[in-house]
Amino acid sequence: MITADGGPEPGAFWACLPLPALLIDAEGVVVAMNPAAELFLNLSARHLKGQALLERLHIDAPMEEAMARVRINQAAVVINDVELTTGERAPVQCQIQIAPLRDERDLSMVLISPRDITDRLGRSSAGKAAARSAIGMAEMLAHEIKNPLAGISGAAQLLAMNLSAEDRELSDLIVEETRRIVKLLEQVEQFGNLRAPQRQSVNLHDALDRARRSALVGFARHMVIIEDYDPSLPNTYADSDQLMQVFLNLIKNAAEASGPAGGTIRLRSFYDLSLRLRHKDGSGNPLALQVEIIDDGPGLPPGIADNVFEPFVSGRENGTGLGLALVSRIIADHEGWVAAESVPGRTVFRVSLPLAAKNVAGV
Repeated sequence: MITADGGPEPGAFWACLPLPALLIDAEGVVVAMNPAAELFLNLSARHLKGQALLERLHIDAPMEEAMARVRINQAAVVINDVELTTGERAPVQCQIQIAPLRDERDLSMVLISPRDITDRLGRSSAGKAAARSAIGMAEMLAHEIKNPLAGISGAAQLLAMNLSAEDRELSDLIVEETRRIVKLLEQVEQFGNLRAPQRQSVNLHDALDRARRSALVGFARHMVIIEDYDPSLPNTYADSDQLMQVFLNLIKNAAEASGPAGGTIRLRSFYDLSLRLRHKDGSGNPLALQVEIIDDGPGLPPGIADNVFEPFVSGRENGTGLGLALVSRIIADHEGWVAAESVPGRTVFRVSLPLAAKNVAGV
């Protein structure tokens, strides 16, 4: 991640990270800073690099103690509600996070979250930038973590050859858990490497049926799936495989929400001209084709209902929060819309898609 001169490699998440960030060495000296930090501090990276962080920034918090704890414990520290200034302007209320990078140079990252920026991230385009940066960071980490995991798994399997049956249970657990983590990392990589859709005229019921049949022989075999289709629907303009992936993810979400006791999932398709996707130039495409995946589970947790399509937001223990984010991304690439409504006992995910070109003229 760090080049020989101490800067981030080109193309890393560093440049697009929307929050001010600095790298410091074990002595607290600034090694690098990202463009957001230059803008926020009104200081150039060339000017600040090589100087002690706490000589240039005034922070009303025990920063030396915090930085020492990070180095000793190799664990991140978060300091809330601190005032920061360079001495040339009024103090700004911030949250500061210090995290070890665990490399041979003993570097740490200092991430500054100004309160005004933090509050704005969740409700503006900056939030999308933050999500993209988080995804980019997760992709990079996924790639780097998979290699040592393969070594750990291989070493555990070699050790198992000379262990007793009782001890072999522990080595088998190591192998099983490393494989589980690799699968989670592959989901992160899949999200980041999604190809552009290859769109053509598609019968959405074909994609729905492929997803339904796949689900019933796998994760949804304990569920009852009811088909409620409008057979007269015209074709949509979509990538058939990606559309099938959307429906599969939504059915999986419904099945997991219902738990092992099972329940009912209803797949409903219908025609509705009331929704239109409006573009910046004022034009709009009708999203007339509707698909609803309805389950009778407990509903979405209140704390995530408004952000359920954001990356890394999950209502399940050990969930990655990428399944619904992938759905949202694919549907956005198809110029469609996806929404969720949930109350206890009924959750509806509605996908709205455009008509194939030959059908648009008759709308």
